[in-house]
Amino acid sequence: MRIVVLVKHVPAARAFGADGMLRRVGPGRLNEADEYAVDQALRIARRRRDVQITAVTMGPAPAAGALRRALVLGADDAVHVRDERLRGCDALATGRVLAAAAGRLGFDLVLCGTASADSGMGAVPAMVAEFLGVPALCFADALRVRERRVEIGRDDGGGLEGFAAALPVVVSVTERCGEPGQRAWTAGAEAAHKLVRTWTLDDLGVAPGEVGRAAATTVVRAVTPGGGGRDHRLLAGDPAAVAAGLADFLEDRQFV
Repeated sequence: MRIVVLVKHVPAARAFGADGMLRRVGPGRLNEADEYAVDQALRIARRRRDVQITAVTMGPAPAAGALRRALVLGADDAVHVRDERLRGCDALATGRVLAAAAGRLGFDLVLCGTASADSGMGAVPAMVAEFLGVPALCFADALRVRERRVEIGRDDGGGLEGFAAALPVVVSVTERCGEPGQRAWTAGAEAAHKLVRTWTLDDLGVAPGEVGRAAATTVVRAVTPGGGGRDHRLLAGDPAAVAAGLADFLEDRQFV
């Protein structure tokens, strides 16, 4: 079974250029939601034979950091789609490029996090599935892969609602699937010897006119800085009301 895990490098701090685009330079990390996707791939690999896990990302040179982290977490190899002509891609173009990479690799299952920390759109998984012509099972709070199909559970507030699709399929997972396990202390050294391939648009057969800022279907016209500091809320009054308010606060942010 070939599992392709789509991962993203997100900047440590958001900074926008004069052109309204996010500056993807400087320190960053693997998108937290994608760590859950890598972990789910590893759980599948422990239950099946002959599973190959390939991490895929697109972006400038710093994006390689996300791949290195995915390899430390347990991916077998990685692909970095790197091309200057990708600068300014919107979600649609990103879905097109990632789908082309997954298609070139060949896959039974594509896994990814539900959304990225730097944009939070959550649209790319479904777009990738559309370009690949396969089903999409999004916002999976529970995941089970059987011999020929995938089953997910989605929390609707009253319990898990089930959905299923035949392989091949694209699945986006939430943090409710389970916390990623701890890696062995040797994982970093082992990751250094894993294969990382670099592909361009030409390798994928994607036309330059279909990507980049010129092809973007969305345009950032203005960027407004957010307020400084964190939002603080003081709960006071009746203990029962305070407890209910705290529970609602945590649930809204998916901490419980």
